[in-house]
Amino acid sequence: MGKINLLTTIKGSMLEDFFPAGWDLEKIERCCGIGAEKIGKREPFWNSDFRIMPVGTLEDFNTLVGHEIAAQIRKAKQEGKEIVFVLPVGPLGMYRWTVYFLTQWNIDCSHVHGFNMDEWSDADGKTLSASNTGSFQYAMEHVLYGPLGKLTVPERQRHYATMEALPRFHEQIFEKRDKGARFVLVYGIGWAFHIAFWEPHFAGEFSSEEEWKKQTYRMAARLHPLTIEQNAITSFKSRVTLVPARANTIGPGIFLNADYAIGGADGVLGRGMMWQGMSVCVTLKYGPDTWVPSSFMPTRPGTLFFLEDLAGPLEPDLH
Repeated sequence: MGKINLLTTIKGSMLEDFFPAGWDLEKIERCCGIGAEKIGKREPFWNSDFRIMPVGTLEDFNTLVGHEIAAQIRKAKQEGKEIVFVLPVGPLGMYRWTVYFLTQWNIDCSHVHGFNMDEWSDADGKTLSASNTGSFQYAMEHVLYGPLGKLTVPERQRHYATMEALPRFHEQIFEKRDKGARFVLVYGIGWAFHIAFWEPHFAGEFSSEEEWKKQTYRMAARLHPLTIEQNAITSFKSRVTLVPARANTIGPGIFLNADYAIGGADGVLGRGMMWQGMSVCVTLKYGPDTWVPSSFMPTRPGTLFFLEDLAGPLEPDLH
């Protein structure tokens, strides 16, 4: 009997039109089958200053990523430079360690400019209020800016992806960099390979990679069902009806132009279950493709931290 899997049974199923049209499912399958022992083999498309950092435990992951963020802030302070961060809302555990190290080192963050990469929105791009506990702004104020106390980033230098502010992000970020500031991106990888909420199906709207790369933001972006499910698992305790179907987000015109990128993937759920193994393997091995936004991240300078279980083997395991 031949193989029975998604590739051999998708025709005529409810999934036939579910995945983005530009995904090469056979190529994705090959990436997932590489295995942990080969995941670190450098690919021709990797930037010479890109590296991976497999990590054994969630505690170590949060500590190392938090330290990496804090170290960038300290280095800029020591050099007398401003530093611009584009930040995700999570994993939140890393920010506890960012706060810890900066507090221990007594590093004042008056030179830091923080831009949140995305935010939930309605169909018009209107975002949740800052007091809504589900908003990314609420999370950042309570896990990073607030706990930093007297060392914190000035309020005027905290930027959130509202419909009024997001269109100005590109100009503000690169104006600072043109004046000598360092630009650091902190990112996670989506189940459907997004960076921020820049989804794979957006690729179908552009005639070329060059045009796709010029996009700096999108209002009320239509999120892929896998993104909805990912966030139901990670942020909404499985309650899928609470997850917005749209978000405001930066685009590749911003996230592919950072001086340095700090990536993180911690999607291990325990008892052998995970949601992010495919995301990590495809990001590292697929090769740059607009239908797989995260596939461009190895082409940029930076470090990708991930829990080592995500590298595989990604084989069936009944629970």
